[in-house]
Amino acid sequence: MNNNTLAISNQWLSFEEIKKTIAENTQLQITKEAEALIQKCRSFLDSKLNESDGLYYGINTGFGFLQNVQIDKTQIQQLQYNLLMSHACGMGNEVSAVIVRLMLLLKVKSLSYGNSGVQLDTVNALITLYNKNILPVIYAQGSLGASGDLAPLSHLSLPLIGMGEVVIDNKKQFTKDVLSTLGFTPIALQSKEGLALINGTQFMSAHGMYCLYKAERLLQLADIIAAISFDAFDCVLQPLHPAIHNVRKHKGQVNTAATIRKLLEGSAIAQQTKQQVQDPYSFRCVPQVHGASKDVFETVLNVFLTEINSVTDNPNVFPDEDLIVSGGNFHGQPLALHLDFLCIAMAEIGNISERRTYQLISGQRGLPSFLVNEPGLNSGFMIPQYTAAGIVSENKQLCTPSSIDSIPSSNNQEDHVSMGANAATKCFKVIENVEKVLAIELMTAAQALDFRRPLQSSAILENVVTAFRKQVAFNKQDRVLHDDMLKAVQFIQQYSVE
Repeated sequence: MNNNTLAISNQWLSFEEIKKTIAENTQLQITKEAEALIQKCRSFLDSKLNESDGLYYGINTGFGFLQNVQIDKTQIQQLQYNLLMSHACGMGNEVSAVIVRLMLLLKVKSLSYGNSGVQLDTVNALITLYNKNILPVIYAQGSLGASGDLAPLSHLSLPLIGMGEVVIDNKKQFTKDVLSTLGFTPIALQSKEGLALINGTQFMSAHGMYCLYKAERLLQLADIIAAISFDAFDCVLQPLHPAIHNVRKHKGQVNTAATIRKLLEGSAIAQQTKQQVQDPYSFRCVPQVHGASKDVFETVLNVFLTEINSVTDNPNVFPDEDLIVSGGNFHGQPLALHLDFLCIAMAEIGNISERRTYQLISGQRGLPSFLVNEPGLNSGFMIPQYTAAGIVSENKQLCTPSSIDSIPSSNNQEDHVSMGANAATKCFKVIENVEKVLAIELMTAAQALDFRRPLQSSAILENVVTAFRKQVAFNKQDRVLHDDMLKAVQFIQQYSVE
């Protein structure tokens, strides 16, 4: 197994491994131990159905409100096909490739524990899709986040039976037209398999893990950009003193203050005598605000790591205990609540960033109004702040919790749902928006810092600004700033924070 291969087993899947799969073209390989668990569970389920006439939900019964309808043994296989076809009801935008790949990975992981009753061939087919980068077409709308992500996971699974659509080399095609490319023949689904494939929280989980991947970077970049703004606004160092933070002791706050102090170490601007006693909260309270969001990040990460290392379909099969148990592990409430929490925490990073941008263009501290020569003739950085304000306000609207909502479905059998899928897709939007707001702050802070010359900031921050200036030049007079803003977003997407 090479360094670019991720082994899927019943061992804990780490955040570092998830990040590697996002950043690199990894391959999946299931371990022999996991193969044995999957085969053992499948054999147990087959023997159970052969030996017993008992009713097992979704295995030899209908689904949801139709749970009490017994399915004849001769129709059990057709039941699974009907399930995938009837539940593939997604609408809206197509899900991005990075999320689809994560969904494939996380579905394989959940099935690898040997509590789902699938065939090994089915798991290997999912791995083939991932390894060959043949990505099922999935739609963002359709899941209530309670009976699992039914519609998205149905679209994920359709190619396994030769149906649906896939994307190969950025080209969307019908699966039936590219069967020879897939590397496997359509799976002959057995009892329980359709339900195992579409029950689960992989749509929510994939979005959540990607948002956490992005959020980790943005939290690091937010500190760097805030430190540049700190010097650009000629702020007082006193609020960063460790004594203040050690008497409050919140981990994120203490660590953020230490990070900003280190970033400003050696700055001539920071060390010069100040005219003011205190600075606005958007500068003075960076450790408290950024730190609180970092603490939320850690909480949310722990929940999602637990989820992706769990079995979330229904019913669950326990060969050693001779049990087939129907329950509700597919309910997305833990994810919905924490996706909402992550939305709020990350929106606050954008919120305080926009306030720093506003202060920098306000004509204070010896800086020209709107950070441009001849203000009036030139509008300078007036409108990037408008854009940031509009995006921040959009985030406030997106942060209305999805998890407080519910709507009955399946003839009131599924009478409380998590709405975690909606929480997932709007968290994705919030994270993208925060990235834009931080990019606008960086562009503004770099412009303001250049008005402090010949004074220098710290070596670390000057290196960041120098790298940024290779992409976005100092704004001497009005030009189309949209292009600069896009370059600023690209810069923070690509800048190494290690």
